[in-house]
Parts: sequence; C-alpha cells; structure tokens
Amino acid sequence: MKILIGLSGGVDSAIAAYLLKDQGYEVIGTMMSVWDGSIPCKKNKNVTTCLGHEDEDIEAVYKIADFLKISAHIFDCREEYKKIVIENFRNEYKKGHTPNPCVWCNTYIKFGVLPLMAKKNGIIFNKFATGHYANITFNKSLNMYQLCKAKDSTKDQTYFLYRLNQNILSKTIFPIGELTKEHVRKIAKKIQLPVAEKPDSQDFYCGNYNDILQFPANQGNIMDKDGKILGKHNGIWNYTIGKRKGLGLSGGTKDPLYVINILAKQNIVIVGTKKDLYFSSLTTKKVTWASIPIPKKPIEASVKIRQQHMAAKAIITPIGNDGAKVEFEEPQMSITAGQSSVFYKDNIVLGGGVITFN
Repeated sequence: MKILIGLSGGVDSAIAAYLLKDQGYEVIGTMMSVWDGSIPCKKNKNVTTCLGHEDEDIEAVYKIADFLKISAHIFDCREEYKKIVIENFRNEYKKGHTPNPCVWCNTYIKFGVLPLMAKKNGIIFNKFATGHYANITFNKSLNMYQLCKAKDSTKDQTYFLYRLNQNILSKTIFPIGELTKEHVRKIAKKIQLPVAEKPDSQDFYCGNYNDILQFPANQGNIMDKDGKILGKHNGIWNYTIGKRKGLGLSGGTKDPLYVINILAKQNIVIVGTKKDLYFSSLTTKKVTWASIPIPKKPIEASVKIRQQHMAAKAIITPIGNDGAKVEFEEPQMSITAGQSSVFYKDNIVLGGGVITFN
C-alpha cells in the first residue's frame, strides 16, 4: 500500500513517516508551501510557526526524507492558503470575532488541497497520513468512521480536526495517535532523526496579527455595559473577549476590567468585570457532524470552546442542518465568536461548529 504523508519538518510527522515505513508501507513525503514572504515575520529560534521561514522547514523535510530514504515533494499552496485561511482570518477579525486559522488550514488545505495537488501531479497513493495526535476508528453499527482523541491527552489535536468529513476520515491514517509525545521523542533520539530536538510548533504566526490584517486605524469608543465611555480604541481587531491587559483605561473602577463584548457595526468595545465573562449558552453555525448522523433531538455531550478549554457538560440542540445551540451545565468563561465549539462523547469527536454568539 502506498501512503502519502504530510511532512512539516518537525519530529511528529517525521516519526509518523518512520513508523509507516517500518510497518512495510511505501511512503511518499509531501509538504505544503503556504508562505509567500509578504508577511514580515521576526525570527525566533525557539519558536516554530506555520507562517515564516519556510525555507528552513523545507530543508528539514528534505533531510528527513533523505534519512528515511523516501521521496519528498513540495507543493505550492500559497494562493489557496491566502484565499481560504488568510481571508477568513481577516474577515472574522473585521467582524469583531477571534478565528482559529488552524481549523480552516487543516480542513481545507492540509487534508484538501495538499493531497489533491499530489494526485494532480501524478502521485498515486491509497491513504493520506499526518503527524497529528488523533485516532480514527470505524463504528460498524453506524457504518461510519469516527474521529477519536489521542492517547496523549496533553497533545490531543482533535479540536482542530473536527471538520474532517467521512470521505477524508476513510482515507486518513494517524500513525502516532496511540503514542505519547515523550514516546515520539524517544523514538526520534533512538534512531538519531535529524530533527529529534526541534521545538514544537507554537502558533501559526509569531508576530503581531496586524501584520496579517493590515487594516487602517479606525478609532471608536470603549464603553462599560451601561454605555459610559471609558476610553478610545484604534480598531476592534486589537481586542478579544477576555482581554485585560493593554486596554489603556485609567482608574475609575475598583475591579479589573475585561473585554466582554465587541460590537463591530457600532465600532464599540464593551468592558466589564470578570463575572460578566460567564455565559451558560452559545450558538454555532457551519456545524459538521464528524462521527455520527445529524441528531434529530437534543443530545448530551462535553463541549470545548477553545483548544485549551476543559470540556464542559452540555446539552446540544441541532438547529437545521448546520446550526446548534449549546446549553452548559455550568456557566463558561470567555465564550468567543469565531472560535470553534467541539462536541465530545467520551473519546469520540461528535462534531462541532463556529461560535456565533452567546
């Protein structure tokens, strides 16, 4: 069997390729080039990001391929990345939302454009693999593939993968899903992998997001929830729900102030106290059901509202074919429009959607 594996230049995808080859598969390496150099990115030797200094990652991919004795193909995905990921990023911030570019990149570029480009360039393969910490099982009773959490809960990446559909899941392999990060590092050191000590990727961009947004200053008011003007801002995109530092407000309140709402149409940032950040419900759009049929009635599940959030018990009520209302058992802090709410049942990812409002 021939397996195409997406390589990033890091240790996880490299070990995934190593394990597949060790199991007897014919492994073909590939990498997506997404950075066109138009975004200024400060170099930080201790931080690996998705955007910036791609030449170093490409060099690492070739070293990995040479070490593993597999081929490596670099495909230009810059235009698609800009249209799908960067434009969504900019549009969401313009609306006062806080998007998660990793969700869109994984769904539409890494698991969409990249393997499609490989096929268009004559590469024949049966399955596509990556170094994500996740698992896939097949539920015979539902006749569906199911996206499942990784063994290493501290590295689980299913939050970013919830939009993968049945067609993609049926053709995907996650070779390190049953390994811990510590185990992966040990294997890398044991086989003397060239990138064994390379730091993990921390974010999709290490600079100021304004480098990407490139919006002109647009001054507006910072108000409390009663409508009192407390200060000025130079653009709503500089603020996210829960932000406390850098508000530029001087005194006047005994409690610390946080951003609790962003009104894009009015160009207003609303601030309040910490208790104002807690809400018991949210609604989502663009909902996908990764591992189960669309529910016809409310279901119980655990819901994450961001990657580092501890999943909380909730009742999920489907709204039409692509919406849902989530009602939490306990109020949750800093529910943020633009982020994803991902639904879990034990270790299975049921689905998820983009938060619209609470």
